[in-house]
Amino acid sequence: MAASVAAAVGGLRRAIRRSPSWRGPSCRPLSSEPPPTKATAVRDAFLSFFRDRHGHRLVPSASVRPRGDRSLLFVNAGMNQFKPIFLGTVDPRSEMAGFRRVANSQKCVRAGGRHNDLEDVGRDLSHHTFFEMLGNWAFGGEYFKEEACSMAWELLTQVYGIPEDRLWVSYFGGDPKTGLDPDLESRDIWLSLGVPASRVLSFGLQENFWEMGDTGPCGPCTEIHYDLAGGVGAPQLVELWNLVFMQLNREADGSLQPLPQKHVDTGMGLERLVAVLQGRRSTYDTDLFSPLLKAIHQGCRAPPYLGRVGAADEGRTDMAYRVVADHIRTLSVCIADGILPGMSGAPLVLRQILRRAVRFATEVLRAPPGFLASLVPVVVETLGNTYPELQKNSAQIANLVSEDEAAFMASLQRGRRIIDRTVQRLGPSDVFPAEVAWSLSMSGDLGFPLDLVELILEEKGVKMDPAGLARLAQEEAQRQAQQAEPVEEKGLRLDVHALGELQRQGVPPTDDSPKYNYCLQPSGGYEFGTCEAQVLQLYTEDGTAVASVGEGQRCGLLLDRTNFYAEQGGQASDRGYLVRVGQQDVLFPVARAQVCGGFILHEAVATEYLKVGDQVQLHVDKAWRLGCMEKHTATHLLNWALWQTLGPGTEQRGSHLNPERLRFDVATQAPLTSEQLRAVEITVQEAVRQDEAVYMEEVALAHTAHVPGLRSLDEVYPDPVRVVSVGVPVAHALDPASQAALQTSVELCCGTHLLRTGAVGDLVIIGERQLTKGTTRLLAVTGEQAQQAREVGQSLAQEVEAATKRLSQGSRDVVEAQRLSKDIGRLTDAVDTAVMPQWQRRELQATLKVLQRRANTAIRKLETRQVAQKTQELLQRHSEGPLIVDTVSTESLSASIGVRGGPRVWGGESANRDSWEAGDCRVTTFPLCPGAGEGGPTAV
Repeated sequence: MAASVAAAVGGLRRAIRRSPSWRGPSCRPLSSEPPPTKATAVRDAFLSFFRDRHGHRLVPSASVRPRGDRSLLFVNAGMNQFKPIFLGTVDPRSEMAGFRRVANSQKCVRAGGRHNDLEDVGRDLSHHTFFEMLGNWAFGGEYFKEEACSMAWELLTQVYGIPEDRLWVSYFGGDPKTGLDPDLESRDIWLSLGVPASRVLSFGLQENFWEMGDTGPCGPCTEIHYDLAGGVGAPQLVELWNLVFMQLNREADGSLQPLPQKHVDTGMGLERLVAVLQGRRSTYDTDLFSPLLKAIHQGCRAPPYLGRVGAADEGRTDMAYRVVADHIRTLSVCIADGILPGMSGAPLVLRQILRRAVRFATEVLRAPPGFLASLVPVVVETLGNTYPELQKNSAQIANLVSEDEAAFMASLQRGRRIIDRTVQRLGPSDVFPAEVAWSLSMSGDLGFPLDLVELILEEKGVKMDPAGLARLAQEEAQRQAQQAEPVEEKGLRLDVHALGELQRQGVPPTDDSPKYNYCLQPSGGYEFGTCEAQVLQLYTEDGTAVASVGEGQRCGLLLDRTNFYAEQGGQASDRGYLVRVGQQDVLFPVARAQVCGGFILHEAVATEYLKVGDQVQLHVDKAWRLGCMEKHTATHLLNWALWQTLGPGTEQRGSHLNPERLRFDVATQAPLTSEQLRAVEITVQEAVRQDEAVYMEEVALAHTAHVPGLRSLDEVYPDPVRVVSVGVPVAHALDPASQAALQTSVELCCGTHLLRTGAVGDLVIIGERQLTKGTTRLLAVTGEQAQQAREVGQSLAQEVEAATKRLSQGSRDVVEAQRLSKDIGRLTDAVDTAVMPQWQRRELQATLKVLQRRANTAIRKLETRQVAQKTQELLQRHSEGPLIVDTVSTESLSASIGVRGGPRVWGGESANRDSWEAGDCRVTTFPLCPGAGEGGPTAV
């Protein structure tokens, strides 16, 4: 009997550890009872329960865009917005500082980063990239385990009416390796609430101990599970609610220390709860998704949704339903919160989500063009009353989805043709060439992430080449590092002999004027034209001229004309791809372009045979080019702002930019102060806010002479020369009588620029250092990166303010003071390394330096007081006798106390010591001998 019970419990433990997806036919009800409530009523019942019955304050959901949290791409849990409270860094002046018991429904996205469910969405019946987390919190010991468990049990069984015999609970069973005791308190609470001992299971660290990160607050958790089987056969348990009891802190050395204040943090997924209450086997069969699934069926030519998975889902039709329904919810929520599809970080993940949805909608469900955007109103109708930002931004959401969908449709067809053609040429055991997959993923306007290529290949039963992809990824990382801090690159170059041969043959310099052929559309986006050219010459990697190159060969292409910007003037080279004219399904990725004696050499990989004389069509990576344009215009504004702030004696000494950041070297009379750095940013922000036009024109070099305020570098310029002027037409700017160049940015520049300054968005100087005496190097970011940098700075400033308040309040004991000192040290490291405004970094560093000194002084005073108290205790305890020896244990100081009538020695040797009179005895203190730690030797 005991063995069978143990086996059953072991099976349940394995079931919980697996966190199984919903099983069985998705539309089969869990019970014969009709669905009790709609999802909106379930959500409302949760919130009103905690507000009306238990006095919780209802707080709105935070944006899914993390504010100042450097560790997250998206908000992925209800507790994210309350991290400052858990860490003790909440701004004492903020509203959050007064929170004691709160509840809410938090929008969460789990895609990319540490918690990534993107690849699982659609494959089963439960995973989502967007979901809602219902949670209640108690801060600072407002209530703890007993109240939290009782409230949860009351809500589930009395309000929602879930049968008690369908609920199981788990608790932390301890961990002997780390010395953590089992959470018997939680176990006993559940037993007292009437849960049978057979349905109360214990688990270890992985299942029932929750940690915020590598360091920080943590503690045991207890989970409530629902039995899908309902007593028929073996239990099938899914987690409903997780109650975390934060009572410990993980220190930097890995040790665990009790928190001075305890907190309760709970989370329950709304989608799963609604599935249980509506008697559904799948979260997709609830009314949170059924309107979307119905709209998808009505708008496509696909058969109705049947909830099938795996091999039963022929043609992956039901998987496509789930992908599209989930992804349009995620897209709508993210765009409403200001995360737009882009090329890095969270925007890149969102871009992948959008294009994954488009692909399933068009290729599997046979949806018409523009279909995805037509689902936005359904999402707004379903969620808009709870999250009004969806209603407010519904038109913008639909427009952005529609634009990106249209842009991806053409590239999807081309990418599919490239993959199909490549697969047809493979042998039965061949892997898909890494170069082809990489070229698709790196061509920004094609927008084919590797996971999408892999998904298409999976459908065809073809595998990618992982080793080849790893090699290409490493090469790309090296290239990015070189662009961040440019050095002399090794690569294809035309040496003096190759250039001489071209000149002997009478080959004219490359016509690169098409690089300036772009325009601003009424929608605000940029349109970049393609360029047709002829291959004049091919070069191998060692610079040898050849008539043709074969598949997989790296080569240099010399064309008669190009729309690629070759690296010069501090601007990074364009990248993109070219195709043969008339053969659009063979892609030749171009990694960079460089100027060699007036000729533009394109570095490319030949995915097929290519020869001299071929006609090709060139496509620049639009996102990459736009990023360079944004940074280059920002560089001009930065140059102007420095001139305005520091005076006419300020001179540019060099710059370099790519889509990630810009670097600017400037000659100054003295290092920039924090106030000057901040003033420079404000000047740039003003120019961006005014959204001024940017004028570009080629003029005779002589016309630029003697123009007051015109900025240029000490180098040779071509004639005619290109002039870039912000806010003022070039002709007016160059008129010496106008003085316009003294009032705005006017520079000689061959780079590509935005056509209006507003697209810069913002500029933040994130780094500053002296290169040489009189020359300062500045690093800056723009746009979304700048906004994130400001948010990180604000978040760290609030943490420093909270640390200041903690220090001013004083510490009760040495342990508390040491914890504060460590927190200040952690903050100092964070401020030193964070991407944040440099002026703010300097101010916080100065404040933290003072705080660290004060904290160390406070520790010494507390330790001294501790020693004195221990001394008095010893004197009272040993009032008589010739010699008494004892030790006082502290973390940073162990003091030995000798009270005498005899010689004061340690280990037989004289000791350096300080002495003072204490009553009628003489007390001597001295440090422990080398190597003695806390509680060290006591023998004399």
